Amino acid sequence: MQVNTIPPVDLVRQYESINKEIDNAILKVVRSGHYIGGSVVKDFEQQLSQYIGTSQCLTCNSGTDALYLALKALNIGFDDEVITTPFSFIATAETISLVGAKPVFADIERDTFNLDLENIEKTISPRTKAIIVVHLFGQPVNMTRLMEIANKHNLYVIEDCAQATGAKWEKKVVGSIGHVGCFSFFPTKNLGACGDGGAITTNDSRVAQTIRIIKEHGSMQRYHHDVVGINSRLDTIQAGILQVKLSYLDTWNEQRRKIADYYDKLLNSVSMIKLPKEIMGGYHVWNQYTVLVENKINNKKYNRDILKKGLEDQGIISMVYYPIPIHLQKVYVNLGYKEMSFPITEKVSHEVLSLPIFPGMLPQEQEQVANAIKASFNT
Repeated sequence: MQVNTIPPVDLVRQYESINKEIDNAILKVVRSGHYIGGSVVKDFEQQLSQYIGTSQCLTCNSGTDALYLALKALNIGFDDEVITTPFSFIATAETISLVGAKPVFADIERDTFNLDLENIEKTISPRTKAIIVVHLFGQPVNMTRLMEIANKHNLYVIEDCAQATGAKWEKKVVGSIGHVGCFSFFPTKNLGACGDGGAITTNDSRVAQTIRIIKEHGSMQRYHHDVVGINSRLDTIQAGILQVKLSYLDTWNEQRRKIADYYDKLLNSVSMIKLPKEIMGGYHVWNQYTVLVENKINNKKYNRDILKKGLEDQGIISMVYYPIPIHLQKVYVNLGYKEMSFPITEKVSHEVLSLPIFPGMLPQEQEQVANAIKASFNT
């Protein structure tokens, strides 16, 4: 019997739903002859700034560059320490290293996959300058508690919102609560470009001006270079595409929330997996719907990787984010962390499985996923 293949995300389906607007935005830029910077980029920055709720927004080349630029603008560098999560994409820690600082990790919460805020104060030292908090999979961190900790110890807070554009904590959009917000427009994000892109949001005009200089080769005036900078800008075509998509973001996020709710109903009776939860006070935007699969069931060997393969055999592509925690990566062996340094992170890394989720996903496709999971467990 022919089975429908279900990808983890369907970008073609998204494009086809708004193809005329996307095509017109691209053609408008191409016909203008202005391919770098210009009014389209500025307009998008203003629109995103208004959406997030900050006075400043600066676009850049990627979410990684956004983190790097934020750290540089906050004057974080050699001999400084930055606390962050070991359960994230490598860019979160990588950028700390790139500015010359040291990443310091704290364990996560099993229910949210986010930093356990009660572990943070234990890691603060005289060298700590900032906390990079990741709103992982679209789940906002308790920013009220985090800012209390940061203010108590006079620390900067950088929000990594790469997977959480449009998420909210107590009705405030993430990226507007800490000192700086960093966004990725990688195609699979909630607000995704047709290529790479990123942005930084802040209410601090000094930080914004510093970022503006660094991302333009350290220059305020052409051919006058005040500091060592980089070339990090959002292509004008991508800005035009993102302008179109921004107008659909809230609708798409609501669709993601409904898909997550339906997964909850379909999978609630499957005792072998633990379903994700939305924390009280948060507005989850479900970049990923990530379940936990226990390693053993009724004394029969069974784990996440077996389920992943079982789903693949039935035409369903699931993903593992992230199989190796950052503190156990070869690049960070010099930090001295060992196995079981962060037991929750390490346990979760062996159990997480992200199921297909994307705007426009059909109920029958979700039912196919749920039935495949149940069938896999019964084999």
